[in-house]
Amino acid sequence: MPSLLDVLKDKLSGKNVRIVLPEGEDERVLTAATKLQASDFVTPVVLGDQDKIEALAKDKGLDISGIEIITPSTSDLKPELVEAFVERRKGKATKEQAEDMLNNVNYFGTMLVYAGKAEGLVSGAAHSTGDTVRPALQIIKTKPGVAKTSGVFFMIKGEEQYVFGDCAINPTLEATDLAEIAVESAKTAKSFGMDPKVALLSFSTKGSAKSDDVEKVAEATKAAQEKAESEGLKDVVIDGEFQFDAAIVPEVAAKKAPDAQIKGDANVFVFPSLEAGNIGYKIAQRLGGYEAIGPVLQGLNSPVNDLSRGCSTEDVYNLSIITAAQTLQ
Repeated sequence: MPSLLDVLKDKLSGKNVRIVLPEGEDERVLTAATKLQASDFVTPVVLGDQDKIEALAKDKGLDISGIEIITPSTSDLKPELVEAFVERRKGKATKEQAEDMLNNVNYFGTMLVYAGKAEGLVSGAAHSTGDTVRPALQIIKTKPGVAKTSGVFFMIKGEEQYVFGDCAINPTLEATDLAEIAVESAKTAKSFGMDPKVALLSFSTKGSAKSDDVEKVAEATKAAQEKAESEGLKDVVIDGEFQFDAAIVPEVAAKKAPDAQIKGDANVFVFPSLEAGNIGYKIAQRLGGYEAIGPVLQGLNSPVNDLSRGCSTEDVYNLSIITAAQTLQ
C-alpha cells in the first residue's frame, strides 16, 4: 500500500503548486525549498533577506538557483499588497500600519496567498503558532459555516495512518466546538483518501464514568452526528465517547462498547482538549515512532499550515506537500 505522501505526490505531479515558505533564513526551510524546487509538484516561494539567504546557501552548500526569493521590505509587490491589506482589514489598519506589518514575513506571505500570487503557506519553524495563525485568521479567514479553525496531525508509521485533532489551536473547547472539529477532521481525512471513522475521546467509554467532562464529549458526539448528517456526510462514522483503547483495539471495544458503531477501528481521533491532544500526539511521535505531519489547519478559505519549532527539514518538505494537496480540494 503506497504511503499517504506517495499518493499525494502522484496527484500533484506536474501541478507545481506555489507554496510560500516565509522563513527562508532558516537552514531547515531553505534545504526543504531546494528539495521542493527539484520536484514538479511544489514550487517554493521563499521569503527573507536575500543577502542572508544567499549567504546561508553558500555556507551550507545549497543550490538555490531557480528559487524565487522575495525580500518583503523591498519587493515590487509590496504597494499592491499594502492596498489590498488595508481594504481587507476594513479600517482596522492604516496604510502606514499596513506597510509596517507587511515587513513581517508571515503577513507578507499570507497576503501573497490572499492575492492569488501563491496557493498556500507553511510557516512555524522559527515562529510561534500564533505568529502563523493570526495573519491567516485576519486575512484569509474561516470558511462560511466554520466558527473556529483547528489543527490536526497526520500520524503515519508504515501503512498505518491516523488523524489527531485538535492538537494545536484551541485551548478550551465546548461541545459545539468538539462537534465541529469532529466533522472538519472527517472531511480532512476523506479528502486525503481515508475512510474516516471518527472517535471522540474521553476517560470514559459509553458512560463508564460520570462527570461534566464526559457529558460534554457525549453531547459533542450527538451534535457531530447531526452536523455530519445535515452536511451530507452520511457515510462517515462518528461515535463516542471512547477511551483510547476502546477506540482502537477491537478486543477492548467488544468488551467496553459492544453496541458502538466503531469496533476498535477508529482512524480519526478527536481529543477533548488542546492539552490532551498536544500531549497525545507527542507521545505517539516520540514513544510510538509515528511521523507527525502538521499541524494541518482546518476551516480556512486557503491552506495555511503551521510547523513546530522543533521541526526537521523533512517536516517542512512533507507539510509543504500536504498544503499543496489541500489546494486540489
